[in-house]
Amino acid sequence: MYDVAVIGGGVIGTSIARELSKYRLKCVLIEKTNDVANGTSKANSAIVHAGYDAPYNTLKGQYNKLGSDLYEQLCLDLDVHYKRVGSFVLAFEDEDYKVLNLLKDNGEKLGIKGLSIVDRTFILSKEPNITPEVIGGLYAPSAAITDPFGLTVAMMENAMDNGVDLMMNFPVNEINREKEYYNILSGDNRIQAKYIVNAAGVYADEILKMVDSESTFKIRPRRGQYYLLDKSADGLVNSVIFQCPGKKGKGVVVAPTVDGNVLIGPTSEDLEDKNGIETTKVGLDDVKVSASKAIENIPFYENITTFAGLRAESNLDDFLIGPYHETFYNVAGIKSPGLSAAPAIAEKVSKDIAEYFKAERNLHYNPKRSYVKAFMSMTLEEKNNMIEENPMYGNVICRCEQITEGEIVESIHRNCGGRTVNGIKRRIRPGAGRCQGGFCMPKVIEILSRELNIPQEEIVKENQGSYILTGRTKAGATCTTL
Repeated sequence: MYDVAVIGGGVIGTSIARELSKYRLKCVLIEKTNDVANGTSKANSAIVHAGYDAPYNTLKGQYNKLGSDLYEQLCLDLDVHYKRVGSFVLAFEDEDYKVLNLLKDNGEKLGIKGLSIVDRTFILSKEPNITPEVIGGLYAPSAAITDPFGLTVAMMENAMDNGVDLMMNFPVNEINREKEYYNILSGDNRIQAKYIVNAAGVYADEILKMVDSESTFKIRPRRGQYYLLDKSADGLVNSVIFQCPGKKGKGVVVAPTVDGNVLIGPTSEDLEDKNGIETTKVGLDDVKVSASKAIENIPFYENITTFAGLRAESNLDDFLIGPYHETFYNVAGIKSPGLSAAPAIAEKVSKDIAEYFKAERNLHYNPKRSYVKAFMSMTLEEKNNMIEENPMYGNVICRCEQITEGEIVESIHRNCGGRTVNGIKRRIRPGAGRCQGGFCMPKVIEILSRELNIPQEEIVKENQGSYILTGRTKAGATCTTL
C-alpha cells in the first residue's frame, strides 16, 4: 500500500515525485510506457521561459515566474544542462509594439526583471542573422534553455535515490475507490494507494473520468513539428527568437540548444489523435516559411532530424491544479509554459499533500544527483585517468557525439536507467548527432542486450513493440531493420 501514487512520468510527474520524496511518505510513480519522458517532455522547445507571456492573474503566469526562478539551482543540484541565453520577441511593423508593450507590462506585474523594449540596432548587435525587416523587439535576459528529457530522467532518478518507486509499462485502465484507498488497475495488475496525483499529460482527462464519470474536463492534443539542425549551424542564433504571439501561442521559435544544435518550430495543429506524433510535409513547410520571416538564410540543408510532440490543450484557459477530491489531485492541462512551471507546480502540490498527511520531513533527503562527466568534454588527462580506471571509456561507440561504452553502461545501471535505444539516446546522446544512429545503433543494441541479459531481438527503439531486429541471419531468419 502506497501513500501516494503519481500517474504520469513526464516532467510534471517526476518533479512532483522528487518533491514528495522530501517527506516521509511511501510513493510510487506510474508510467504507461517503458520510460519516463516518453511524451510531451521528450518533444518540446526546451525553453525556460522568462514568463511575460501568460497573463499575470493565471496559474500559468504565476507558476512560470516561480518556476523560472528555481531552475538554475535545480539544474545545479541535478547536474543537468542549463544556460541563460535571453530571448527576443520581434516586431516587424508598428502594430507589433502594442503586443510588445502588453507583454512587458504583464511580465512586470509578475515581477520579472530586466524586460526592455529595444531597437533594431540593439537586436542586430546580438543577433546578426535576424532579417533586416525587424524594427524592434522585447528583450528578456532571464530566458534560458535546458535539456527537458535529461531533466525528467534526473528528477526521477533523484526521487528514486530518495525512496520513490517507479512502475513502468503500467497503463492505467481503471481506478476503483475503496473507503480508505484506491485500486489502480492495469489489466490484471494492481497498485493500491491512499492518494492519487493525476499528472498524465494528454491523457489526464481520461484519468479524471475514471474517478468522476461526469467530468467535463477535456484535453485535445495540439501537435508541434520541429526541425533540428546539426551542430555546424551553431551560432545561427545566440538567444531564443520569438515572433509576436498569436491566438495559438508563441508561434515558431528559433533557438539554440544546450548541446550546440539549433531547434526550429513548432507548428500548432489541433488533433483528435493522442498518438499523432508523425511529421508532415505541410507542417514542416509551414515551419520553414514562418521561421524565415525572422532569420535570414536558415541552413535547412543542415537538418539532421525532424520530430513532433503533443501539448495538452484543454477546454480551460488555464492549468488545472488542485484537489478534485481530498485524496485525488489534478495537475492537468499543463501545456506551455509547463516545462518552465514544473518545479514550482511540484512544490505547491507536494506541500498540499504533505499537509494532508501531516507528513514529517525526510531527514535523509539528498537533493543532489551527480552524473559522470561527458567523456568528450573531459581534458586529455581526465580521459586517460578514466580509461585507466575503466577501459570501456576507451571504446568510442558514437562517433558524432564521442560517447563511450563506459558512459552507455553507466546510463543503463543507474536508478531509472535506459532500457531502449532512444532511452539511452536521451540520457547520454548516442544517436543524437549527425548520423542519427546510423553507425552506433547496432553497438548500442549489443550493449543493451549484454547488460540487460536479454536477446538483441527483444531490444526496442522506443515503446513496446518497436523492435529493430527480427532474427539472426545464420539461424535461417532475416535480420532486418523494421
